[in-house]
Amino acid sequence: MGDGPPPATRVLSVAAWRKRAPELAAECAAQWELTLGAPYGVPAFSYVAPAVRADGSAAVLKVTFPDAESEHEAAALAHWDGAGAVRLLAADPERRALLLERCVPGAALWHVADESVANAAAAGVMRRLRRPPPERHGFRLLEGEARRWAAELPARFERHGRPFDRALLDRAVGWIGELVATPEGPAPVVLHQDLHGGNVLRAEREPWLAIDPKPLVGDRAFDVASLLRDRRPELASEPHPVRRMRRRLDQLSEALDLDRERMRRWAVVHALAWGMEEDERFGDILACAVWLDRA
Repeated sequence: MGDGPPPATRVLSVAAWRKRAPELAAECAAQWELTLGAPYGVPAFSYVAPAVRADGSAAVLKVTFPDAESEHEAAALAHWDGAGAVRLLAADPERRALLLERCVPGAALWHVADESVANAAAAGVMRRLRRPPPERHGFRLLEGEARRWAAELPARFERHGRPFDRALLDRAVGWIGELVATPEGPAPVVLHQDLHGGNVLRAEREPWLAIDPKPLVGDRAFDVASLLRDRRPELASEPHPVRRMRRRLDQLSEALDLDRERMRRWAVVHALAWGMEEDERFGDILACAVWLDRA
């Protein structure tokens, strides 16, 4: 064994990783005896390409930028073991690479025009994913992430030029303390964290399967956050986005048997956390936080 960190952890920047991603994919193809097709798109934080295994079966190769969010993706997929999510066929932790079941036909849930139908399908997937973590696990805890957000959000708010009413930030930070101090309902579960219409694909063995988890362990009411702010281009042109948020909250709280207000508060918190990163601000996500605050 050579000295130094494994290949994936030597990547110093996203730009450097993007240049190296095709090489990492080729290394995985050789290791797993794959024939790779052209990648599905230009890699941003993951290089994803169709693959054919030596036995002729279809798969997908995914090589991901080695950040904290992708660290436990393989463990989450292995934990779900195909129940509501794509199956993990193989993993290479050093390259942060996954060999995955290929969804066929693979159309995203975004292609379902009727939002209520799409949200019902997404809720069905969420129910399938509701599983407590193993007794011993390495997943990050929602409580720890939320406390970190509470500590960091005020500074991010200032850094990004106070992009919304300070009162909303203060409410959200206060909610974090209340939410983590008063766990509600059944035991914590493994959370997908990024379940929206682009991460739910049409499949054959189950109607819909989730991909691309950024797993945490914690309150199941949290996991609706990404879905509540889904279809943001449509929301941006919506005459009454708050009404649409209310309809989503009503439908999903009933479908998932979750406390509506708890869902709403977690959704606001998550939108602020993902809408204001250290060096980048996402106005469409922050707009959802504002609308959810009024929903």
